[in-house]
Amino acid sequence: MLTREDVREKAREERVKFLRLQFTDIFGALKNIAVTSDDLEQAMAGRITFDSSVVDGVVSNQEQDIILQPDPSTFLVLPWRPREEAVARFICDVANPDGTPYPGCSRSVLKKVLGEAAQMGFEILVGMEVEFYLFYTDDNGNPTTNTHDHAGYCDLTPVDLGENARRDMVLTLEEMGIDIGFSHHEKGPGQHGITLKPDNALVIADKLVTFKFIVRTIAQRYGLHASFMPKPLNGRPGSALHLHLYLRHRGASFFNGAEEPLQPHQEVGHFIAGILAHARANTAITNPLVNSYKRLIPSDLTMPVNVAWSEDSRNTVLRVVTHRGQETRVEVRNPDSACNPYLALALILKAGLDGIRQQLLQPPPLNENIFLTDDSKCKGIRVACLPRTLGEALRELASDQLARATLGEYIYRIYARAKVEEWERFHAFVHPWELQEYLSRF
Repeated sequence: MLTREDVREKAREERVKFLRLQFTDIFGALKNIAVTSDDLEQAMAGRITFDSSVVDGVVSNQEQDIILQPDPSTFLVLPWRPREEAVARFICDVANPDGTPYPGCSRSVLKKVLGEAAQMGFEILVGMEVEFYLFYTDDNGNPTTNTHDHAGYCDLTPVDLGENARRDMVLTLEEMGIDIGFSHHEKGPGQHGITLKPDNALVIADKLVTFKFIVRTIAQRYGLHASFMPKPLNGRPGSALHLHLYLRHRGASFFNGAEEPLQPHQEVGHFIAGILAHARANTAITNPLVNSYKRLIPSDLTMPVNVAWSEDSRNTVLRVVTHRGQETRVEVRNPDSACNPYLALALILKAGLDGIRQQLLQPPPLNENIFLTDDSKCKGIRVACLPRTLGEALRELASDQLARATLGEYIYRIYARAKVEEWERFHAFVHPWELQEYLSRF
């Protein structure tokens, strides 16, 4: 854990000239402003102010001043810049001028949930599997939908043309202190997967926003575009963000008024039940785009659309893995990388913690694949399904008081308003499919 003095010393040793103060807006976009090293002390003291609209992600007539408060532990020197005028970055919390958390700061939302977990005696570690496509760009540098190769699952060179780019991505990520598990070619042509080893939930969210920034930068060096769009190609696999959760005890057992402390397997069971209880509402955050729901198709047997858990089925929201002598891993399979990871993790973890507080009963597993296209059946007693559209997900979010309280009304109102407008724009637009399907017939 770097201290301010550590930062000062490292900045001198690495001859840092420019500082990027990075932060994430409500919709998950990584932003930054740059200052020179002359302002290092001012930055670390939280005296860099800016306009709140860049955090809100929308422009209105009610902007206010905000303060960017760097987290010293996130200080990194970017590895590809000239060393004589090196560029470093901080990830920042966003605060009001009086020092209190700005209500639009998604990083603070996650920190609050993790504080609640600590008070309950829990530490939560999170690992990630991140999938993305590499596309060729045109003569102007704009992305096309032409994939970089036509390789398949775990193929090698010369079929896997992205191996060199993927290796440079991994090496750069590791140089920046991000522990990589494995990397490989995914099922789709030009599709790749890289895993991040488990870490503290806040740290892993920081790592994901850094990961996307690094992957896009390295891809650009190769004349490619790295896309984290959930479903960029018809008839090809979508790209997921699988979250691997580990619930650990820190300190006393959790009682919640019971005469006997909960046992680890009971805690995990309640945690699973809580996540499932709010999965439909949380989808508006974990799967935030109109396009996200083109990936979550109930007719696809590999898609995690059933609000249930299993040990081996690939069409449930949760997969639970327990190895003998090891802790239980809860894999959340439905999110995609278009999400704001701070808000997505905050909602999922808060739901799980609420399940422990209320001692919700873990439902029985759903261990066989279910092919359901009839919505009335899908919403039956046996199993519920995730929302089919962004509009449906937003309605679920609006009615879920726990999710809204976790986000805070400020973030909820801004997010919901922008996403409703996005959904309405989609409906008003005439799509190529409609022209192909109807133009010559009617």
